[in-house]
Amino acid sequence: MRRRTRKLIGTIAMVSFVVVYALVLMALAQAQPLQQANGIVQGLFYGIGGMGWILPILPLIRWMERGGD
Repeated sequence: MRRRTRKLIGTIAMVSFVVVYALVLMALAQAQPLQQANGIVQGLFYGIGGMGWILPILPLIRWMERGGD
């Protein structure tokens, strides 16, 4: 597969994943226990959740950048 095609497929997959991830994270943020938690817990949730999408995306980025055509 050509590098350009891999990048197109990877970009579409990445954007789709991030949109779904953000929607799920927003739904979890509206949960009652998190709303009643103190600021430190909420900060940890948003910090970890905000950076948590990177690890699942790394293999996709490596695949997109793989050598070839």
